[in-house]
Amino acid sequence: MNRICAVFCLLAASFTLPGRTPTKSHSEGKFSDAEIEATIKAKLEKSKIGKDGFQVHVKDRVATWTGTTSVMQHKGAATRMAKAAGALRVTNNIKIVGEDAAKVKGNLGGQPRHVQVKPGAPSETSPSR
Repeated sequence: MNRICAVFCLLAASFTLPGRTPTKSHSEGKFSDAEIEATIKAKLEKSKIGKDGFQVHVKDRVATWTGTTSVMQHKGAATRMAKAAGALRVTNNIKIVGEDAAKVKGNLGGQPRHVQVKPGAPSETSPSR
């Protein structure tokens, strides 16, 4: 009995009702620029980064962010938000100001980064000598 019920449920789930349209998916690229922009703005209002006052505009499914923030992570969050809303590309012109700006400039100041590699046990994939 359970097997028959399971088969029936699977068959019923595989059919769509006439006149019912499948839902749109942001990842499938079925939204217009206006819909993507409206989705981003709605997410922005509910988000912690909304207080930064960022501006976003979408054209040809490319979201362009402008504004300033004192929190470095808010810039990345804006990019992820636009991608999740369906933007194919994101141009992030958000500027970092304040203390975090000094940290960013220090990382991008042309200074090479130094990495310390500690010797460990040889891995199984390394050739033995």
